[in-house]
Amino acid sequence: MTQTKTEQLFEGAVTVRNGAISISDASRVAGPYMDTLVRQAVFGNEDQKTDARWLIWEIAQAVGIHPASIHDLYMARGKGAYDDVTVPAINVRGMAYDTARAVFRAANKLNAGAFVLEIARSEIAYTDQRPGEYASVMLAAAIREGFRGPLFIQGDHFQISAKKFATNPDQEAGAVKQLAVEAVAAGFYNIDIDTSTLVDLSRPTLAEQQRVNVEQCADIAAFIRGLQPAGITISLGGEIGEVGTENSTPEELRAYMDGFNSLLGRESPGTEGLSKVSVQSGTSHGGIVLPDGSIKEVAIDFGTLTTLSDIARKEYGLAGAVQHGASTLPDELFHKFPGTGTCEIHLATNFQNMLFDHMHESLRREIYAWLDVNTKDERKPTDTDEQFYYKTRKKALGPFKRKIWDMPADVKETMARAYDEKFGFLFRQLNIHDTRDLVAKYVHTPAEHRPMPHPDLAVVEAAPDDADLSD
Repeated sequence: MTQTKTEQLFEGAVTVRNGAISISDASRVAGPYMDTLVRQAVFGNEDQKTDARWLIWEIAQAVGIHPASIHDLYMARGKGAYDDVTVPAINVRGMAYDTARAVFRAANKLNAGAFVLEIARSEIAYTDQRPGEYASVMLAAAIREGFRGPLFIQGDHFQISAKKFATNPDQEAGAVKQLAVEAVAAGFYNIDIDTSTLVDLSRPTLAEQQRVNVEQCADIAAFIRGLQPAGITISLGGEIGEVGTENSTPEELRAYMDGFNSLLGRESPGTEGLSKVSVQSGTSHGGIVLPDGSIKEVAIDFGTLTTLSDIARKEYGLAGAVQHGASTLPDELFHKFPGTGTCEIHLATNFQNMLFDHMHESLRREIYAWLDVNTKDERKPTDTDEQFYYKTRKKALGPFKRKIWDMPADVKETMARAYDEKFGFLFRQLNIHDTRDLVAKYVHTPAEHRPMPHPDLAVVEAAPDDADLSD
């Protein structure tokens, strides 16, 4: 689309002409105007959302922030090019813009590049963050904090529901594929395919137990490969056992990988396979909630992680094993993961806990009252109030998204300090400080421009000292 009209935004620092943008002062796009733009990308009308998301994408491209695949970095690890780094994959659920800004502040401070921002299929639904919105918010946060380089945005647990699959397998597998179409179009160039829900432990052999898992994962993997933009190999992960069940074994890993590689090679010759594999080592998503609302300490099996990561690298050329459900582990355990060869660790619930712990009591009470009505069917007879609210409060993140985004400045400032400390701690413990050069060595993502959606951008300039803006 050719445009003749010139639009000047960010006090003239950004010019839109002929469907392309130019930036005269990169420091201004990292200012309060970005706060206004990202709010339009999330809460505006449809035209405002479309235009704001396009503008965020193009500004990111212009300043050197590119949605990227971590595939080549992981494959280099599978070849022994580096070790002792565990990439944190951070699920950003609530107060997404402010939370992501804290991630990028920590990354800038520690010169970190090897980290992932992700959202799962289930989270997309209950947090009300479709891929297009999520990617735009992550990019806006990166721009706001002056981050530069590849940005790894991931679809976590693109999972098949075993119950729905049993009723209509084609429809359920198709739903995951359609989500992948939407996600890749938004800039998700890393996707974890979770068909581990289809493992059938009643079958007599490991190969038979993993057969449906293997078949569905290989089929979805081949489909996603067909969605790849030019110059990008999407990073794909598989999963051999559902998180929260029995610990994975070397025999299960080999049965899964042998079956997957054989089937993919036969059905889609020459197609790139997986770069990592998720295993179960004793954790569960969200942790196990005790009657007082605290989290039961788990006995994580670091030996399992070490063994399976070693097999994944040496026998299959993968980056290693992936650890899920780890954010609620005690702080003193995180430094152990790099030494086990764990290539990636997924962190979600504890950041959500911090959000609920810091919000004003009045908002928390309002959310809990909503849960009493809207999630009452999920309450078990044995649940205490603490257990019930802890397990269900994530379901309120979507309905209360705007109120959470609009929390008072003093709450956000306190939250920012807490998140800065937590992300900085985790980045050091997982040994990703000073990984920006490592990422730059292996990850090369081409610029990717998109057509301007409307001749007249439906974007409103707001005064930079607007009291309602987050800072």
